[in-house]
Amino acid sequence: MGNGDSRVRGLAARAGGWSARHRWAAVGIWVLFVVLAMGLGSAAGRVDVKDSDQLKGETHTAAKIIEDAGIEEPASETVLIQARDGSLKATDNAFRSAVTAVVDAVEGTGEVTDVTSPYDTQTISKDGRSALVQFDMRGDSDTAGERVEPVLKAVENVQKDHESLRIEEIGGASMMKTFDDAFGDDFQKAEYSAVPVALGILLIAFGALVAALLPVLLAITAIMATMGLMGVVSHVMPMSDTASSVMLLVGLAVGVDYCLFYLRREREERQAGRDPQTALRVAAATSGRAIIVSGVTVCVAMAGMLFTGLAEFEAMGLASLMVVAVAMVGSVTVLPALLSLLGERVEKGKIPFLHPESRLRRKRGAAANRESRFWTAVLKGVLARPVISVVVAAGALLAIAAPALGMKTEQLTLDKEFGDSLPIVQTYNRLNEAFPGGSEPAEVVVRANDINAPEVKSALADFRERAVSSGASRGPVEIKLHDEQNIAFVYVPLVGGSDLDKAGTSLDKLRDDVRPATLGKVDGVEAPITGQVAGSKDFNDQLAGAVVPIFAFVVVFAFGLMLLSFRSLTIAITSIVLNLLSVGAAYGILVAVFQHGWGASLVGAEGVGAIITWLPLFLFVILFGLSMDYHVFVVSRIREARLKGRTTNDAIQHGVVTTAGVVTSAAVIMVAVFAIFGTLSMQSMKQMGVGLAAAVLIDATIIRGVLLPAVMALLGERNWYLPKWLHRLPDLTHDEAPEAVTRGAARDNEGERVPV
Repeated sequence: MGNGDSRVRGLAARAGGWSARHRWAAVGIWVLFVVLAMGLGSAAGRVDVKDSDQLKGETHTAAKIIEDAGIEEPASETVLIQARDGSLKATDNAFRSAVTAVVDAVEGTGEVTDVTSPYDTQTISKDGRSALVQFDMRGDSDTAGERVEPVLKAVENVQKDHESLRIEEIGGASMMKTFDDAFGDDFQKAEYSAVPVALGILLIAFGALVAALLPVLLAITAIMATMGLMGVVSHVMPMSDTASSVMLLVGLAVGVDYCLFYLRREREERQAGRDPQTALRVAAATSGRAIIVSGVTVCVAMAGMLFTGLAEFEAMGLASLMVVAVAMVGSVTVLPALLSLLGERVEKGKIPFLHPESRLRRKRGAAANRESRFWTAVLKGVLARPVISVVVAAGALLAIAAPALGMKTEQLTLDKEFGDSLPIVQTYNRLNEAFPGGSEPAEVVVRANDINAPEVKSALADFRERAVSSGASRGPVEIKLHDEQNIAFVYVPLVGGSDLDKAGTSLDKLRDDVRPATLGKVDGVEAPITGQVAGSKDFNDQLAGAVVPIFAFVVVFAFGLMLLSFRSLTIAITSIVLNLLSVGAAYGILVAVFQHGWGASLVGAEGVGAIITWLPLFLFVILFGLSMDYHVFVVSRIREARLKGRTTNDAIQHGVVTTAGVVTSAAVIMVAVFAIFGTLSMQSMKQMGVGLAAAVLIDATIIRGVLLPAVMALLGERNWYLPKWLHRLPDLTHDEAPEAVTRGAARDNEGERVPV
């Protein structure tokens, strides 16, 4: 293990070697790349996903009709006027007086248009104790929340004068303002706090400020470059704010992880007595190779989202793929250059009380690895009883995953998303109770050659009547005409209201029975039905059709990459199975906590009866990719030890124990960052944060610390099995440790080379 010739082959080793020899050039090229990417992105601007591209099916058709017609739908607002104790009815003078006061007050602000009285539109509840004053906000609907404050104040003033009634406003603009006020800074706080949290954990892991700053610096520059690239790419594939948030999460996670793997190995080799140049070459050939294998696998997993047909998913997938690729390239190029430039100065800013033993480790010949006593003890038991370990660990994970069999997905309604913490949610619930479906009606977008043609008007009237008589709606059904564009909007409150299952049944009646019998009989008429319930159904339908192809794509390509990278059929199969088990356990935790409410209070959540529609597929892709980080890193170390001549069991113990520190540090960072999102007020964000954090924790402990070594111990030499008919596959196992190159490959009992 001296400092002699340690030439190795492979992309990572060559990239690391070139960067170490051309340090300033490598750093300069990276800085130039980041600056150019940001500059080009700023100059190009970002094109965001249009509403018409969000979904396929009827929702897409409806949005496209509205977009092509150039109609800007205003932000609609509703004022609910309701007797507090049920003594007053809409026919009473006091009630009428309040309605008149509301109409006059909102009109007096000058911010609204098309104010309608419930006595004209018949928006009075069946029991006669609730009524709705409806109007639209002037100007752009996207910024209506910024102009709604005077209207809200006007309604509040009317409320003060009518204490016997409950007078409260709800609508697109008021909800926008309420959420911005309550949660507007939530995401920014989460994103900004993620970096300090990661830095703090790295300080503990490395015990030196410079070493801790390097991973964070790499991750931040990778994120900055990707933000610029997103602006350029968005002109081909539109992006979104959600894609940016996901990109930041993934970029921080993989950027820090990759740098952590590389830096930890370089540090370890120097502590073993190697000179800095040799230590850097070893790190490039081992951890560098693991980073490339992991990075390509993560990119393949993220690419799965490109096949959903959903614009938001495609944006998230492409943004995540880009940031992983950028972080991977940075890790094997600029990082070796920085480590070469810094040398021993990477230990600057040492925090003595964190690592008081650091002086001893500086001595040449000191133990290379700070082996974890905890994992050494665990591994001793696992390797002594691998069958019991597999049965217990796999059984526990299958039990955790069991609730996922009953998973129910839906777009979360307002009350499920935010609970009863906000007054506007209570208004939403009262409105839905008095006017089922009134807060989020189905919207029928009718386009005709002549919207005022007698047969079209007759069909619209029939549709309105049958929507109620069919039982799909209790009314009132409102029709708004846009004569110039020959378009009509028909608003149909659905029976079922915020209960999406019942509302979905009402939607099916409209689409399958009412529409064909009325509007469907008029030639040249299009009448797609959209709205929240329709959007949720269309989203679910499209996602359901994409799940199997995406799962197959990710699994097959990940299997192929593992097969080529480790030249072992066994390793490829076990990698896929263990990752699927990890994802299944995460699904089970999600369903148990957020669908059934088991232990929900422990994470500040509540059981809402469903998982938000987009999360299962999103989690699968993200987790399948990220879990490969640990798997590739650990298996690479085991394989490396096996190549040096150790027995399989010794190699397993060496690989798992020596990587325990870095895997633990990386996992703690990921769990901490994801857990931050679990503290947000929105249930969907809680679900994402808890799901990701739980999965990473399971992956880094039960999977990598128990199940992987136990399975490999049971398989023994079969871990390295590659059928002869697969020997012609490309050999990507070039990057080896110097010892592997000089000592040669291990051989099996029959004298043949073990195909590792």
